[in-house]
Amino acid sequence: MFTSTGSNGFYKAPLSKSLLLVPSAISILLTLLFQHYQKFFAYNLQAVKEDFQIWRLVCGRTICLDLKDTFCSSLLIYNFRIFERRYGSRKFSSFLLGAWMLSALFDLLLVEITQYIFGITINSLPSGFLGPVFALFVPFYSSIPRVQVTQVLGHFSITNKSLVYILGLQLLTSGSYIWILALSGLISGICYNSSILKVHRILCVPRWVAKIFSWTLEPVFSSAEPTNEVRVGMGATVDIQRQQRMELLDRQIMMSQVAQMRRQDSSSICFQGGMINWNRLFPPLRHRHNANYQDHRPSEQGIPPPTEVSEEQVARLMEMGFSRGDALEALRASNNDLNVATNFLLQH
Repeated sequence: MFTSTGSNGFYKAPLSKSLLLVPSAISILLTLLFQHYQKFFAYNLQAVKEDFQIWRLVCGRTICLDLKDTFCSSLLIYNFRIFERRYGSRKFSSFLLGAWMLSALFDLLLVEITQYIFGITINSLPSGFLGPVFALFVPFYSSIPRVQVTQVLGHFSITNKSLVYILGLQLLTSGSYIWILALSGLISGICYNSSILKVHRILCVPRWVAKIFSWTLEPVFSSAEPTNEVRVGMGATVDIQRQQRMELLDRQIMMSQVAQMRRQDSSSICFQGGMINWNRLFPPLRHRHNANYQDHRPSEQGIPPPTEVSEEQVARLMEMGFSRGDALEALRASNNDLNVATNFLLQH
């Protein structure tokens, strides 16, 4: 995973940072100081259906009224910030928006199904931004590689994803009807990621809206670029130290993949055996201003024609904060593989 530690943990993830800080702060204030305002943030389905208080679908599905839910969902958002770094803030916000809207529909459907089958009347559900949080488990399960860290009792494997699943299980068991929110969130995530339904083409954040938020909110919630060295504080708890070591392991895995690519035949310029020779392809990307590089540039006779680059993928990389020139060269070198290009740019 593309994670970092310390105060720079939200580098290139301003939306995740805002989703963690703002709702958590409001939740704490409502619990400690403004209890009489909590009724406006209750996820009351009866009021929605009978009194047509549609606004509760917004207020009741944004702020957690239970501090345990606030804590668990904040930790999950912190771990899921890797998707904002990988796909960019606009695509990440589009996923959250789509999952948030779809989960509202599935919440109502599941409540009606539960009443029809089991005869249980549910008038309210736990409040908070829980549907999209559970929806993020779908790409987390499908796109984040599973790396074994250790074994317990010689049979049970502990992986780099175990802590996230434990947090999800803790959140799932924190309330009596939170399983409805979890199920609707998972269904929403599957529907949004489906290549058949094409929901992501309909429920997405417009570019002009993304630009407005990047101009106004990104400077407020942006974080500095992390340093390459990872320090584990002596006063850190065991869980924090374990998390930091896991993040270091994730970066080492990614760097090992890049190193494996570099070990391929140094005389080739492009693909050989399905791997990429970064040494020849990426020096112009990082040393384009180095005059000495001109003396070592390979002859143009052996270089194949440049690969046609998708402008949509260039735009996605630019949304992550990379320049257009870097995005173009990275995509050409990776044969338009967005994940490979993003991996290299994030590590260099």
